[in-house]
Amino acid sequence: MGPLAATPVQIGRGIRRIQEPMAHTNKVTRSIETADGGRCVDLFRRADASFGFEEYRRDPEDATGWFPLGFHAEATFPTEAAALAEARQRVGWLAMVLDW
Repeated sequence: MGPLAATPVQIGRGIRRIQEPMAHTNKVTRSIETADGGRCVDLFRRADASFGFEEYRRDPEDATGWFPLGFHAEATFPTEAAALAEARQRVGWLAMVLDW
């Protein structure tokens, strides 16, 4: 769901803050999933034109969605190809999926 931001909302005579999802500034350029759909790697482009990647997992019995696994998102790369090359090195299953 992403980070939450407090937004002021008028309720009766008072103002109360509610939590709303913040807009993501990264744009996913490619998403690569395992055959069973349990893991994926997203490659993304940031607003500053740099690239990055993150590995995620989801559990079929848990409806809350994807969870980051590798915490790779802070690494910065000049191109999508460079981000993918690093992801292949750091995410054990990725090369097998891409080479299949």
